[in-house]
This record gives sequence, C-alpha cells and structure tokens, in this order.
Amino acid sequence: MSLDLVIEIAATVFSLIYLFLLMKENIWCWFFAIISSALSIYLFINAKLYSEAFLYFTFILFGLYGWYKWSNKTNTNTNLTVSKLPVKIHGLWIIIGFVLAFALGYIFKTYTDAEKSFIDSNTTIFSFIASYLEAHKYLYAWVYWIIINGVNIWLYYTQGLPIYAGLMVIYFVMSGVGLWKWRASYLATTHSN
Repeated sequence: MSLDLVIEIAATVFSLIYLFLLMKENIWCWFFAIISSALSIYLFINAKLYSEAFLYFTFILFGLYGWYKWSNKTNTNTNLTVSKLPVKIHGLWIIIGFVLAFALGYIFKTYTDAEKSFIDSNTTIFSFIASYLEAHKYLYAWVYWIIINGVNIWLYYTQGLPIYAGLMVIYFVMSGVGLWKWRASYLATTHSN
C-alpha cells in the first residue's frame, strides 16, 4: 500500500469523524477537521489541485476559529445556537463567491499547471463561505455543502482521488442529514423562546 493511499484513507476517516461530530454540534469536530485537513494538503498538491490544497490549509485555520467560536459563551452565558441569515445576505455571499472564484481560477489557470482551475476555485471559495457560516452555526451552511460536495465527487474522481470522491458521496448525503438535524435544533431553539 502506497504512502499516498495510507494518507488518503487516514484523512478520510478523520473527515468522517469530523462530519459526524459536526452534525452532533460537538466541539471536538474541529480537532478532527484540523487533522484531516493537514493530511489532505499533501494529497491535493500531488493531484495538482492547488486551490484545494490552499482550501485545506484554511480549513486548519477555520478549525481553530470554529473551536474558539464554539467554546466561547455568548453574553447570555449559553452556547452558540443554530440560527438563520436573511436571504439577501446569502445572495451577497453568492455574488462575492463567484467574483472571487473567477479571479482565483484565472490566476491558477494563467500562472500554474493547475487542473480544472475554474471548477476547483469555485469549490474552494464557496467552501470558505460555507466554513464561515458553519463556524457561526448558520443553518443553510449545509446547503452550500450539499452543492460543493456534489461537484467535488466529480472533481476528485477525475483527478485520481477515488477515495476522496467516495468521501464526497458520503459528505453529500450526510450534508442533507446535517441540514435536517440542524433544522431540528433551530426549530427547538426558536420554539422554546
């Protein structure tokens, strides 16, 4: 078994643990996000998916931020709860996301040997946005992840990362479950107030 395959399997296992704990709103999810992201950076550089490698580096930072955000108490001395953002804010995020993705894709297409630079840059930029929304426990972060994971199934498979493509299939399905679980948490919080 090659070192790359061992790293891909380990990163996949840690990613699944992260996702399971995230759905449960367990703060330890961030620890596993950091470990799986660190392992993934190596794999994406080898696959010439530089935007993805950069994305996973920032996932480490988001993991630290998420841990900090989820561990801090709010002014009411309660834990962070699932909430919603107005639709117009999502619209703004989407416009900003496409502009930044085009710019990043252009840079990687023009100045590197990156593969599928525009698709890679879109999944990367929107993953930043989804990670930010997730760290703040905004419900519809899961919708972003459903779309991103759907695209990444194809992207990873075509770049010779079949285990990661399989992981994205699981993420795609589990993102729907996560949306359902966080929606139940949101409704429980809003009905108790």
